[in-house]
Amino acid sequence: MIEKWIADLAELLNNSGLSDRAALRIENLVVISSIIILAIISDYITKRILITSIKTIVKRTANTWDDVFITKKVFHKLAHFAPAIVLYYCIDYAIDLPKIVSFIKSVLIIYMMIISLLTATSFVSALHSIYLTFPVAKEKPIKGYVQLLNLFLYFVTIILIYSHISGNPAKHLLTALGAVAAVLLLVFKDTLLGLVASVQISANQMVKPGDWIVVPSRDTDGTVLEISLNTVKVQNWDKTISSFPTYALINESFQNWKGMEESGGRRIKRSINIDMNSVKFLDEELKGKLKKLHLIKEYIEEREKTIDEFNIKNAIDTSMPVNGRRMTNLGILRRYLEAYLKNRSDINTDMTFLVRQLQPSEKGIPIEIYVFSKIKVWSDYESLQSDIFDHVLAAIPWFDLRVFQNPGGGDLRNLIGTINSGK
Repeated sequence: MIEKWIADLAELLNNSGLSDRAALRIENLVVISSIIILAIISDYITKRILITSIKTIVKRTANTWDDVFITKKVFHKLAHFAPAIVLYYCIDYAIDLPKIVSFIKSVLIIYMMIISLLTATSFVSALHSIYLTFPVAKEKPIKGYVQLLNLFLYFVTIILIYSHISGNPAKHLLTALGAVAAVLLLVFKDTLLGLVASVQISANQMVKPGDWIVVPSRDTDGTVLEISLNTVKVQNWDKTISSFPTYALINESFQNWKGMEESGGRRIKRSINIDMNSVKFLDEELKGKLKKLHLIKEYIEEREKTIDEFNIKNAIDTSMPVNGRRMTNLGILRRYLEAYLKNRSDINTDMTFLVRQLQPSEKGIPIEIYVFSKIKVWSDYESLQSDIFDHVLAAIPWFDLRVFQNPGGGDLRNLIGTINSGK
């Protein structure tokens, strides 16, 4: 059909009285212009009509998956084939120079290879976006595998383009690449290590986007934003972004707080140092005062009854405080703290619950609270922890105990003033 149209055009120009040279030039100009116009029309039909129709159909469907292919512009990139195909099959009719035609066709083939690559990567990206809509995506991120597949597609495209330009089969280039495999391993070291790390992270469910991790060696403490083939991005709590190689999660130690977030509570572990000089046995006056604390009133009365029965039974001389059994203000404080914490609705008593005495040191006797709060949100958790220890610090003097702290400048001034006044 095209040959007949060109022949009719040539006959018409020859019969018009033009010279053979002028007729040939006009013929070539008309054919080239017609091919270009045909390519533009094909591009318009695919992009303005066909793709617009596809968009309309997609919007009317109840399924949202097909919307992703529009968002990722898979069809838009596929539409670039139309003018390239028109030019490829029609260029022979426009130019009668084999070398130029061969060169233009080679350029068009390379162009279509690149369009194929872009379309394939967009398609893979669309499939990944669809995968992210499934719940399993939160547990098993596959971005590293997607990047690896895209890298493979780029590699294949480069091999095909080289093979087309050089005229050598692709296997020759692969053979040459095999000879420099050691160099390639060095060049793609991070990528290969990242691939292995991605497989291990995914298989062992070590970490996923959204987890709170701490990587001391990288000075990183925050939420994982992205795990790719080469890098991990973490948004720290100060809103800075840390990036480090994916294989660092395998080679270096890190802490994942996911277990805490998925458990029934967040740990509170803090101690207060008690001045050892303030520890003493309970006398009647202090015992009477502490019985007014409703949280431990019953405990003190039951404990007092048990101690009295033991001392009487064993004929203990109670005139000496160290004989037999007696309650201490520090022991009653621990019982009070236990009762106080158990009485709070925001403490999870089903998890580890300890109020314990640690090893005494030159800084006093540490009384440690080791419990779990039901509140796990950072700001609320810190507020709860502060409220608890505000109460503890205020309650300690009521047990005739003192909190230990190193003397400050004010303490030294008071001491010097007391000494001077004594003189």
